[in-house]
Amino acid sequence: MLVAIPEPYDFALSTARFRDFGTDGATVWHEDRLHRVVQGTEIRIAAAPGGVRVVPADARSAREVGRLLGLPFDLDSFRSWADTEPVLGPIVRELRGFRPTLHPSAFEALVVAITTQQISLRAAAAIRGRFVRRFGVLDEQAWEFPTRERTAAASVDELLALGFSTRKAEYVLGLARSDLDLGRLETLADAEVIAELTALPGLGRWTADWFLARHLARPEAWPAGDLGVRKAVAAFYAHGRPLSIEEVRRMGTRFAPHQNLAAHYLLAGLRMAG
Repeated sequence: MLVAIPEPYDFALSTARFRDFGTDGATVWHEDRLHRVVQGTEIRIAAAPGGVRVVPADARSAREVGRLLGLPFDLDSFRSWADTEPVLGPIVRELRGFRPTLHPSAFEALVVAITTQQISLRAAAAIRGRFVRRFGVLDEQAWEFPTRERTAAASVDELLALGFSTRKAEYVLGLARSDLDLGRLETLADAEVIAELTALPGLGRWTADWFLARHLARPEAWPAGDLGVRKAVAAFYAHGRPLSIEEVRRMGTRFAPHQNLAAHYLLAGLRMAG
């Protein structure tokens, strides 16, 4: 099945994060394809004219692939706006074909956010990879991400043995065992999503902002507390001067209503610049 993706689209560029930061086993780059397990079946995603080829495919896997590869983003409007922006505009043009990826599953998105709190993305992927292999299900190349129910049955000691800190183990188990309706979050306004998430232990504003950005693809999500975003904004807009979280949060208004995509492109631009 072909999943159409609006041009310009560069599959390799857009999925670079799955190679640059290591894999946790749930989304695996292997032989120029992405592998992911959807409802117990491993699917393979490869570049194809007009989008990506998904094998095997049905309506459910096509929807998940579309979200994974960032189809909810309105890049046409963003590019038109960025053309008028003297700093971001050249970055967007240099990254022609880049479409940020998303986490298709709400539970997975939050576990990813918890594991990446205050450590590098590569270190977090390594810890999460042990979690995925311990509580997930292997197909061929990829593992199905652990379910909320399977995670809820785990213990703090089991997660500690995988490299989680005590607090992060407690946060993941607290999330899994909570009565939070993750599906309902998609129906809420940004401020309501933030309030619902930050009511749980260990899920602060940083986690909520990235959930809005990387799962819900909310246009105005702006992870001002993220160190990478702060470094990127400082590099391109403050001559490298270190910026506080509040300074970066205020600067987000200059990118309205495209804060989310601006953050993704600034991060990619900083990596590209070395």
